[in-house]
Amino acid sequence: MSASPSRLFAEIATAEPPAETRVVMRRAVVLGGSMAGLLAARVLSDHAEEVLIVERDPSDVDAGPRPGVPQGSQVHALLPAGQVQLERWFPGIADEALALGAPPPPNDPGTAKVFVNGMLGLPPAPTGTGPALITTRPFLEALVRRRTLAVDNIRMVYGRAEGLLFDERRVTGARYLPEGGAEPIVEAADLVVDAMGRSSRLSDWLAEHGWPRPPLHRMPIKLNYATALFKRDEKVSDAWVAVFHTMAGKGRTARIGGINSVEGDRWIMLVAGYDGDRPSRDVADFTARCREHYPQMFGDIAEHGEMLGGVVTYHQADSRRRDFHKLDRLPAGLVAAGDAVASFNPVYGQGMTSATLHASCLSKYLRSGPKPHDEPARAYFEQVRVVVDAAWQISTTADIELPHVDGPYPPGYKVTKWFGDLLFRASLTDPVLNARLGRVTTMLDHPAALSRPGTLFRALRLGLLGGSRR
Repeated sequence: MSASPSRLFAEIATAEPPAETRVVMRRAVVLGGSMAGLLAARVLSDHAEEVLIVERDPSDVDAGPRPGVPQGSQVHALLPAGQVQLERWFPGIADEALALGAPPPPNDPGTAKVFVNGMLGLPPAPTGTGPALITTRPFLEALVRRRTLAVDNIRMVYGRAEGLLFDERRVTGARYLPEGGAEPIVEAADLVVDAMGRSSRLSDWLAEHGWPRPPLHRMPIKLNYATALFKRDEKVSDAWVAVFHTMAGKGRTARIGGINSVEGDRWIMLVAGYDGDRPSRDVADFTARCREHYPQMFGDIAEHGEMLGGVVTYHQADSRRRDFHKLDRLPAGLVAAGDAVASFNPVYGQGMTSATLHASCLSKYLRSGPKPHDEPARAYFEQVRVVVDAAWQISTTADIELPHVDGPYPPGYKVTKWFGDLLFRASLTDPVLNARLGRVTTMLDHPAALSRPGTLFRALRLGLLGGSRR
């Protein structure tokens, strides 16, 4: 009997490093050197004699956001589950990040402010995962890249992936155009990993060689981000971390905001809206939004803080997922990871964390038999499906409430929404439900944990009676 999704999720999300690993292939090629590709390469280094990463962006990742990561300038969050997985594959990485300048979190959890529909809610409950890594995306990615490339059997080349090589039943390699080169280079591989992100061309490459495309599902979110960096100054504000979320409703416009204290003694501050509510790069517009629509600390920083650089915007039209697990035909020697499989509304911070969990799916898959890569990677994609389903359920259940989103509505949506609203309201004042919901939204637990009888009864009692226990 196969394991339930919640049990399989727990096995994937374990903090324990693999007890044993074995080399099962000569060479693996990873297409894409962002977070998903780097984590996949680290896992593959335990199972391949050689791992080659093909990365299209030759720019120095330490210098700031790379062109290949258009959202790299925006606020990023590594959820606690992602930090667990980073420690699993790179022991000591949190301590190293702190030594390199990541800000150590204060002892008082109350310094993290969570505002929901204008109300100040409970601070995030402790997760037991160690000091939270709060950094910019370039800082964290540079650290992961250094740790990955320090592994003896991993190397990186720069170039643009051009396609895959196939025989009758499997992928046998990849082709890329090197940076500054005129002729493509062919690299043989026992396993190819697509980590090319939302813009992955894998579906086209499969179709060109007679293989079916994975079904693609989209939810149009029309998200608009604007972010700016400021010099951190206690005379301006004592803000450490703040999350602001107004949900669409009577008299309310859906908006998101965030402040993170990051390396370099800086704040990174985000304001965001949906559809026609589109913040611009104009500093005056950014400042006015912070003062008018967000808590006082946003306006104080925008008006009185020292802005470092300008306002940077980002637009994401949709959340999307490619359901490889539904394919009736799939070549051996091929997997996909990260945003190449699924990308979500980034306000929930699931992207980097999902990539770390996909890497752990890959590890579990490669330890499942003598040469698992010689067969279609169905077991891997079934495991990834569990991770994607969990993140998709969390993000799309909220996004489907946006006025401009018109489905698709999942089965039992009305009942799920009714209970979800009840649980959410109760969690704003009840520390027990706050902690349980927090473990699900930070991907430490599977969403099925919220349907356990104790949680159901507590949410019903507190939600319907309007009480709470502290």
